Amino acid sequence: MTAYRTGLGWDVHRLAPDRPLILGGITIPAELGLEGHSDADVLSHAITDAVLGAAALGDIGMHFPDSDPRWQGAGSLLFLAHARDLARSRGYRIVNVDSTVILERPKLKEYRDAIRRQLAATLELDVGCVSVKFKTAENMGPVGEGRSAEAQAIVTVKSTKGRELPQRPSRLLKNH
Repeated sequence: MTAYRTGLGWDVHRLAPDRPLILGGITIPAELGLEGHSDADVLSHAITDAVLGAAALGDIGMHFPDSDPRWQGAGSLLFLAHARDLARSRGYRIVNVDSTVILERPKLKEYRDAIRRQLAATLELDVGCVSVKFKTAENMGPVGEGRSAEAQAIVTVKSTKGRELPQRPSRLLKNH
């Protein structure tokens, strides 16, 4: 088994009036924002889940349940920093983030560098290790109809323990 592990994250939030549109910790001017218990930063949520997944530490809902009033309106970069610290405490260092935001409007390309810099700072990475892409849903489904936004992320971590990760012997389950 290699010393590298990969985690996958995905999130979706409804678009709503009178809410800010926050992506990767950056507030984007828009008519509609993302609805949620926290600041609903769909991109930070997806990356948080990917970090947690790469280190086998569960998901964002386990650490920050939407039933807990402490997280009402919380900034999602707090969640991301927590995931970073948990992964570190388990002996993993984040080495790469690749992410995609799927949103019909507004167009986001002019915010890419600011989002990448903010995410890199939060994750304590070089900005060259953080990729953020933007796509539309081509007017299909809830995202394409302007009712929601999605984000996907893949995060690669490396063991900092100076050895390969433990490997369990393969066991076939018997059908009873």
